[in-house]
Amino acid sequence: MASDRLRGRKAIVTGAGSGIGAATAARLRADGALVFTADMQGDVDFVADLTTPDANARLIEQAVAALGGLDTLVPCAGISAFHPLEGHDDAYFQRVLDVNVVSVFRLIRDAVPHLKAAGKGRVVTIGSTTSSHGDEGLCAYAASKHAVLGLTKSVAAELGPLGVTVNCVQPGAIATPMTAPAFTQMPEFKTFWENKAPLRRLGQPEDIADVIAFLCSDDARFMSGHGVWIDGGAMVRH
Repeated sequence: MASDRLRGRKAIVTGAGSGIGAATAARLRADGALVFTADMQGDVDFVADLTTPDANARLIEQAVAALGGLDTLVPCAGISAFHPLEGHDDAYFQRVLDVNVVSVFRLIRDAVPHLKAAGKGRVVTIGSTTSSHGDEGLCAYAASKHAVLGLTKSVAAELGPLGVTVNCVQPGAIATPMTAPAFTQMPEFKTFWENKAPLRRLGQPEDIADVIAFLCSDDARFMSGHGVWIDGGAMVRH
């Protein structure tokens, strides 16, 4: 249920063209935040490949100008696909790391002066259940999401004295445009995750966005450095 608990917050949401990013931008706005969106395509405020070296700095500059400041970051941009280890090419592995980890690092790093000035900054990264576990065919993705969780914890330790909280949401199987090909091409994969979760369904982007909104709010003011599973209970049986 929408509220005004984020009124006054000024947020960047990346990967906002679809899926979790789009749902997050909508939820933050519904809760009163001013939101500046970014993606490689779609109806967003800033269109760019955030893996290019200066893209995140330009994103922050434009967001600060549009919003009148910046105190909240939600880097949702990410990629994933199944690739067996045998024959796995270097280029794809590096691309996953660049999108899922390096661009997140750059965004947070370049935003520090603004988060520091705000005095009550919020950063919410997007990990995965594979931030804590692994799955066959997902070595690049799992490696990147382990790195995101580690980055989150380290940044939380460093920025905490500045009044900034940093947490990582760890979604389970979520129905998004990114996961749709896997669930369509391998219906047994979809059934597996539906049965694995005690709630007996796939997650929806809004399930993740609602928790992100909480973590961006003052209700989560004493919570930092944590990974939060949002998986319908699937990992209780891992």
